[in-house]
Amino acid sequence: MPAAPRRTGRRTYGLLATAAGLATMAALTAALPAGAHDGGSRPGRYQDVQLLSFNDLHGNLEPPAGSSGRVSERQPDGTTKTVDAGGVEYLATHLRQARAGHPYSITAAGGDMVGASPLLSGLFHDEPTVEALNKLDLDVTSVGNHEFDEGARELARLQNGGCHPTDGCYTGERFRGADFPYLAANVQDEKTGKPILKPYWIWKKKDVRIGFIGVTLEGTPGIVSADGVKGLAFKDEAETINKYAKVLQRQGVQSIVALIHEGGYPASGSYNYDCDSPGAGTGLSGPIVDIARNVTPAVDALVTGHTHQAYVCTVPDPSGRPRMVTSAASFGRLYTDTTLTYDRRTGDIARTAVRSANHVVTRDVPRAPDMTDLISRWNTLAAPIGNRPIGYISADVDNTGTESPMGDLIADAQLAHGRALDPRTSLALMNPGGVRAGLTYAAKGTEGDGVVTYAEGFTVQPFANTVNLQDFTGAQLVQVLKEQVSGVNEAAPKILQPSAGLTYTLDLTKSGADRVVTDSIRLNGTPVDPAATYRVATNSFLAGGGDGFPTLGQGTGDLVGGDDLTALADYLTAHSSASGPIAPPKADRITVVR
Repeated sequence: MPAAPRRTGRRTYGLLATAAGLATMAALTAALPAGAHDGGSRPGRYQDVQLLSFNDLHGNLEPPAGSSGRVSERQPDGTTKTVDAGGVEYLATHLRQARAGHPYSITAAGGDMVGASPLLSGLFHDEPTVEALNKLDLDVTSVGNHEFDEGARELARLQNGGCHPTDGCYTGERFRGADFPYLAANVQDEKTGKPILKPYWIWKKKDVRIGFIGVTLEGTPGIVSADGVKGLAFKDEAETINKYAKVLQRQGVQSIVALIHEGGYPASGSYNYDCDSPGAGTGLSGPIVDIARNVTPAVDALVTGHTHQAYVCTVPDPSGRPRMVTSAASFGRLYTDTTLTYDRRTGDIARTAVRSANHVVTRDVPRAPDMTDLISRWNTLAAPIGNRPIGYISADVDNTGTESPMGDLIADAQLAHGRALDPRTSLALMNPGGVRAGLTYAAKGTEGDGVVTYAEGFTVQPFANTVNLQDFTGAQLVQVLKEQVSGVNEAAPKILQPSAGLTYTLDLTKSGADRVVTDSIRLNGTPVDPAATYRVATNSFLAGGGDGFPTLGQGTGDLVGGDDLTALADYLTAHSSASGPIAPPKADRITVVR
């Protein structure tokens, strides 16, 4: 399907400070207000506005591989099946088809459009993704935590354009930047106290006006590199949204949507799960529930993200009225189609008429030619680097489960890298959020089955963290393991992926730090000595205390090694060959009791 641009010129947005699948349907009521009217020369009182939304694309321009490129679909008989999904060639077609017949249509996103991206985008500092989003006719997005991976200055470049300060221009032309505004209402310059980007944006068509407020999670500094958020303050999500909702209302804007890069966890992993069905095991949990309950009733709908989950739920606002809260999983596998019925008499959304559904970005539709061309152009530039083989695997190395084979493989690689730097290195720990994908046995291109290319390795570890060595006492090591399930990680545990030789039991029937069974912790079969010193390899993000592991920021004897992707590539090259591929780790180092 050819491109269908709706704009005649590029919009510019400055910094305020330096720096067609099956659908799950949820509706607040089944009926529209009487007199609803969509288009025509004599508009009625009500106008349906289509809101298409997605989140957490993470630069996945090509169809994601393995489990990252599938969604779970619940069948009428209660069983589930998986459906291949994703890829901007297909996302563009689905969005363009969805817009057909809807003259009042907005496309919005919930953050993390870039960052932690595959090589095709990440190698070029995500310029290809911004170009693709421009072609998708994205109208507005909130920032996410990954928009800060390279710092506020780089985020400003993605917004406003210009060539990369170090790598320059990739195509011989100046990078044009985003045609859409990034909203960052709760991200302030510490010195000025002002948002670093626009806090809100107003969509207008004829007499219809809808305001959008964008925020990222307040906890962003704990999950990105310290350098990326230096000099920035991240404020409470709900308080910030409430503040700017009043600003919009003073401007006469009564219809408001919040774009929030924070999310929740539905009771089912199926995208078409009925979140609002009665009975046990239904509903939504996680940080977004508390945020939604505290966001002013003036906000009519919440588009969320961050957790990579799929849901279309209602959560009561402070007045007790149900309000739509949606998320479209991640990697461009889904999009959400929400109908907002605008009341011309009040200028507000008729909340009881809001209805929403998640749709699969299936791969059974024509590819959008403009996206195919975009991918081809950037792949030509990336191919000399990306196609280089770095190892061989005998089967898929999955990135699923409390302990994943991919996480274990990375930890083993970092342990080997650490021992090459310092033979005293005892173990390695890898944060699960840093493992962005698994490795698939089936060839993605012409490299052959079982071949791991540099591009595939980059997709797994795109952050360019270094491998750091630090000394910890045995008591500190035990405390690190307990921080996986306590403190800020108590509600949503972050289980570090262990290198070979570190074993212990995780008892999920208990609560808090007690879930780590201290007496079970062994290193190469020997109990950890609280008074002994252990040399531990982690990535630089964890070494700074990231992801809620303050004890990892207290190590001594720091030694900085090479980058984590190089460590993985070196390990695969040294431990595998075409005739002797490496087998996926068994992921049996942590014994989980449920």
